Amino acid sequence: MERSAGPPTGPRTPLLIACALGIERLALRGSGRGGATGPVTVLRTGMGPRNAERAVVRALGGPRHADAPVIAAGFCAGLTPGMNPGDLIVADETRDRDGATPCTGTALLVEALTRAVPGRTVHTGPLTGSDHVVRGQERAALRATGALAVDMESAATLRCAVAAGPRPVAAVRVVVDAPEHELVRIGTVRGGISAFRVLRAVLPAFYEWHRSLLLPRR
Repeated sequence: MERSAGPPTGPRTPLLIACALGIERLALRGSGRGGATGPVTVLRTGMGPRNAERAVVRALGGPRHADAPVIAAGFCAGLTPGMNPGDLIVADETRDRDGATPCTGTALLVEALTRAVPGRTVHTGPLTGSDHVVRGQERAALRATGALAVDMESAATLRCAVAAGPRPVAAVRVVVDAPEHELVRIGTVRGGISAFRVLRAVLPAFYEWHRSLLLPRR
């Protein structure tokens, strides 16, 4: 399902933000539109890599988003001990069984998110994909590969976006559970609320990233 987060404002390059869940789209759409450069669309793909692939291919196959930069956004599971709900993950690459996709403008996103969500820890590194919820020893095994966090859609989203045509891509996720704060434990609701509030605050950083892509290169 696709809904525009604001009407087109001219011939500027649009931005496509892909997320899986309704609550993620609610957070992203509810965080304000000020500062957008060109039309912005928040695309709900549905859960899992296959749903993400289908939704992104369909969206980028139309003229509106043919050249759009793509950000995969939403919640994730942290893999590193010491992470907390509400921490931010900015991927320098996404990984899955089909390979790795390098991300664009990682350092700029880190700086922008630090301003947008002061006081929150921002982690940078590989974001790995899974087709199911990861817990326990499986989480430790993924950490051993060097990945910082895991989710089910980012890798598929960015891989399909690049396959549809050259474009900037990025992935930003908010930790909703971590090794010491798994979803089955008491405190899950509190951690989820914290992650939701952080996700509501990230959109200005996405706009800043988007604007930077439109600046003339020297």
